[in-house]
Amino acid sequence: MSERHDGTDPYILREGLPDPETFAALRDAAGMTARSPEGVERGLPNSLYGAIAVYEPADEVVGMGRIVGDDGMVYQISDMAVHPDHQGRGLGTRIMELLKSHIEETAPPGAYVNLMADVDDFYERFGYEETRPASKGMYRRTE
Repeated sequence: MSERHDGTDPYILREGLPDPETFAALRDAAGMTARSPEGVERGLPNSLYGAIAVYEPADEVVGMGRIVGDDGMVYQISDMAVHPDHQGRGLGTRIMELLKSHIEETAPPGAYVNLMADVDDFYERFGYEETRPASKGMYRRTE
């Protein structure tokens, strides 16, 4: 599946994931924490679903997002990034719309969908809300 906004739009959205090198480069360009090459190589193939934004004139992946989880009870939106040179064109919104549609079409009733928000006032428009004070997000990194 692919999606284009209109005939003059140089971007196309596709289902799929970037290759590991592009994944790492997009995270870096967007100011996100680096992931180990081993983690990227092992983790990407285990994604439930992914969406990429491609700048067609250069055939370059400039945005991404993916869903990870157990494909039944828990889903997590992860690795949302748009290269700074291509931000402000609605690509993040379009990627989130594809991720949201996939979850709505495939997840059973009552599934828990979460994410770690690093952008204020973006994810709320897709129905996400803070969990505090009922719960708090936590994390730990392996060494």
